[in-house]
Amino acid sequence: MRFDEAYSGKVFIASQSDYKTADVVLYGMPMDWTVSFRPGSRFGPNRIREVSIGLEEYSPYLDRELTDIHVFDAGDIPLPFGNPEKSLQMIKDYIKTLLKDGKMPFGMGGEHLVTLPVVEAVYEALSDVTLIHIDAHTDLRDHYEGEVYSHSTPVKKICELIGPENVYSFGIRSGMKEEFDYAKKSGMHLFKYDVLAPLKTVLPDLSGKNVYVTIDIDVLDPASAPGTGTQEVGGITSKELLDAIHAISASDVNVVGCDLVEVAPPYDNSDQTAIAASKFIREMLLGFVK
Repeated sequence: MRFDEAYSGKVFIASQSDYKTADVVLYGMPMDWTVSFRPGSRFGPNRIREVSIGLEEYSPYLDRELTDIHVFDAGDIPLPFGNPEKSLQMIKDYIKTLLKDGKMPFGMGGEHLVTLPVVEAVYEALSDVTLIHIDAHTDLRDHYEGEVYSHSTPVKKICELIGPENVYSFGIRSGMKEEFDYAKKSGMHLFKYDVLAPLKTVLPDLSGKNVYVTIDIDVLDPASAPGTGTQEVGGITSKELLDAIHAISASDVNVVGCDLVEVAPPYDNSDQTAIAASKFIREMLLGFVK
């Protein structure tokens, strides 16, 4: 189930070569067709793979190794450049295949719009999904300058799909007034600025629920993650994001899929952002895959 059977590129550290026995499938969604500021996140998945070689396979936080689980890296979905609607459909079709085969989907973006078709596929398969959204931005617009498929709109579309009461956003520090007004009126759960403290308060309420986790790397302060398309000052530290991932891992929620998006390597020559992302992905793999 690799996209190119002759694929000879990098794979995430400790990935196995057998799709059939995999518990989780890691895949890239190299799309930045709708970004409103700086493109470049389409290069994120491959760079995260390349720098993952510097990671240990063992997590001292979780006392687990990547060899304890079966991870298959499928490579990047070959998305058609500049065509968001076809790209979203291709992502959704692939996720439907993974779910049919009993695999947990784990995506690497790419802009945040790529989360939408994944949640659509998961919701169609399970009909009961809660979203944990960790991000600097609300992503609650109806459109961006007339374009309904935008990296500014996925969470609003997910609210309309699964119900706003099933959407929990953390770390939010940027958005239009209308977006914050929608959050208040709709019944969704939006927590500004912080992640860990409010997350810990709601996780008991999500016990036993099917949860999809999406993390936008720009929830971090630009000092911790300069390599992203839309930086927002006043963010959390990498330690705080690790603690949030571990809090989800220690809870009784049933993580049915996840992604990490918006790593844009062209804006970080030191690879600080991609290196951080690779560690977050290791911790998510070891914490979310039971």
